[in-house]
Amino acid sequence: MELEIGRVLRAQSGQYWVDTGQAVIHCTLRGRLKKERRARTDLAVIGDRVRISLLEGQAGEGVIEEVEPRENRFARRQPGGRGKYKEHVLVANLDWLFVVCACTRPPFNPRLLDRFLVIAELDRIDVGVIANKVDEGWDDRFEAYEALGYPVLRTSARDGTGVDALRERIGHGIAAFVGPSGVGKSSLLNRLEPGLGAAVGAVSETLDKGRHTTRVAELHPLSGGGWVADTPGIRELASFDLPPEELAACFPEMRPALGHCRFPDCRHVNEPTCAVRDAVATGAISAERYESYTRILADEQRPGTR
Repeated sequence: MELEIGRVLRAQSGQYWVDTGQAVIHCTLRGRLKKERRARTDLAVIGDRVRISLLEGQAGEGVIEEVEPRENRFARRQPGGRGKYKEHVLVANLDWLFVVCACTRPPFNPRLLDRFLVIAELDRIDVGVIANKVDEGWDDRFEAYEALGYPVLRTSARDGTGVDALRERIGHGIAAFVGPSGVGKSSLLNRLEPGLGAAVGAVSETLDKGRHTTRVAELHPLSGGGWVADTPGIRELASFDLPPEELAACFPEMRPALGHCRFPDCRHVNEPTCAVRDAVATGAISAERYESYTRILADEQRPGTR
């Protein structure tokens, strides 16, 4: 049996819509596949590359037979038994996570940005910072993130500044846009693709109605190529649990110091002879970023904060 290759564009209540490049096929999951994957991870999510069989005599209908290995996954973690974490995969094969911030209003929140960056580092996803509303001013704190190696894209949804550069960076990949309310995410999406911000917002509004609303995750295509991922979990930053023992490695500037502390299980807070704290004292690690690290660490260690 010859299988079609496609990508999952939408996932809802065990139903999947798969883009083969020729058509969008409504699919269910082969029962055998459910048994094989259920214990390991989510069965199939938006962004997954899959192989499907078409149902004879039923136009536009198919069955997912195989899910190809994921290059990465953006996952929401929940504490499990014996100190382990369960994960719910929100989107697979994500090429870019863009954290949208405003240069002036609402005020730039480095702590929130740092938390998003940590999540992207943990899931090994390329992450960029969008400094939106540059037509209203500039905040030089963004430059510290450029110095760390994060791309910072200067944009204005109002006059179109930087939108072409953003579109070029997305290319034919999958991107997700995150950030607090009021920073201009919808306006920026409308600049990328007219009507896209409204489409994403409509899904979000539906999801906000009541506790039992079916949660929809989908990819919105861009006419020039690529997709924008929309899933409610991406916007729910507080639902991510970060393993404390992996946190320091999610700060790129801390990595050179790791393994050089006096204690192998050093958390870099109060322990003596700590290489990370020494680097903070010499300015190799900024005090602001170190404060973000300690705040996130404290949140993750505090019972009942999740």
